[in-house]
Amino acid sequence: MNKLPLLLIAALPSLANAQLSDERIAELRDQALAEDEIAWDIAAGLSTEVGQRMAGTEAEARGRAWAVEHLREYGFSNPRIETYQMPTWVRGEERARIVSPFPQSFHVTALGRSAATPREGITAEVVGFDSVAALQAAEPGSLDGRIAYVTHHMERTQDGSGYGFAGPVRWIAPSLAAERGAIGIVIRSVGTDDHRNPHTGGTNWADGVEPIPAGALSNPDADNLDRMLSTGETITMNLVLTPRDLGQQESGNVLAEVPGSDPDAGMVVVACHLDSWDLGTGAIDDASGCGIVTAAAHRFLERGMRPRRSIRLLWAGAEEVGLFGARAYFEAHRQEFHALAAESDFGADRVWRVEFDLPDGAEEDAARLTRLLAPLGIPRGSSPATGGADISPLVADGTWVIDLQQDGTRYFDLHHTPDDTLDKVDPVQLRQNVAAWVTMLAVMANSDADFAPPAR
Repeated sequence: MNKLPLLLIAALPSLANAQLSDERIAELRDQALAEDEIAWDIAAGLSTEVGQRMAGTEAEARGRAWAVEHLREYGFSNPRIETYQMPTWVRGEERARIVSPFPQSFHVTALGRSAATPREGITAEVVGFDSVAALQAAEPGSLDGRIAYVTHHMERTQDGSGYGFAGPVRWIAPSLAAERGAIGIVIRSVGTDDHRNPHTGGTNWADGVEPIPAGALSNPDADNLDRMLSTGETITMNLVLTPRDLGQQESGNVLAEVPGSDPDAGMVVVACHLDSWDLGTGAIDDASGCGIVTAAAHRFLERGMRPRRSIRLLWAGAEEVGLFGARAYFEAHRQEFHALAAESDFGADRVWRVEFDLPDGAEEDAARLTRLLAPLGIPRGSSPATGGADISPLVADGTWVIDLQQDGTRYFDLHHTPDDTLDKVDPVQLRQNVAAWVTMLAVMANSDADFAPPAR
């Protein structure tokens, strides 16, 4: 690996935008596409040497230590951990079984922030709903002593829009069921696969609602339950979920920089999240994203390039369980000048579209970047960029943003499941991501446009 000592890098002249011609940026892009290994090494290292990284646990802490060690080895400036406290939930036993009239076992997993059943579980009649709207229409008390079940039909889409349609089944249905008297709930997993792998993910409880046991069934088991309910028979289920709340535990963000030459120009923040759910090894969600943004920034270091704007890496903690890292970063750094933010957190498949929310004076940069991304098969989208979860507080505060949109066609086959493992990462598509990101950084970190946030 070609690495320059930080003192040597600091002594090099800055590369202003004029010095980075289209030809030089294209060379950087094409080199990353052909040869980058850093993104794969990070995704593989986190998956293999750390594994699943549930927020607030010892495993997430090992991930932070791993990150600092490797970012230092790669030559980044000031790798560091910024800690905070957060409520921590961990998984226990998970079983679901139809007791009558069609006895058999189902594959189930607890949703984040689920309450626990007794050790022997709860046994009750299942009441089915074909949508969140149907559950909302149920009368208070109508589910007393029963287990609710909510199904849906999530479409496979390239842009991930099916998640927005199906997500409320996980996000709000458990709270709605509790409000109507249910003693537990199972949902069809929010995913597009047909494997017996249930999808976890967090749920939310409305103020004043007492949490109930909440689980997700694998999609084939949900199909089976749909058929059982269609017979008109009374379906009785035994559900065992025994998660625990550990109270306040330590989590943290990992930060590092490529120093810029003009402190008045602000910084470009490139983000990912270090934590993962605990069913797989978090290779897709989001070790790959950390690999992508870090590999792109590293190409400036290994070539002795000092951009005009500093490039800050943000490996956020505790994203999956409530954006605790995103909020902690914003509170700690809100007074700093964040010129631009971007995030990689949608797997490892190719970038297929770029979207912008930039000041008027940066339109020439947007056009230039679009032109340089075209050889990678990345056109400009018609929608404005909105940013990812871990930069959302910055974006809400006025920071400009670019979205390098990844192909999500198969993402929700893997999302929050035991199948989120390194073998699902395609090294060729991973390098295409790095090529797109280094192109974006080469243009935007050296732009002479004014990225001051709009007046509020």
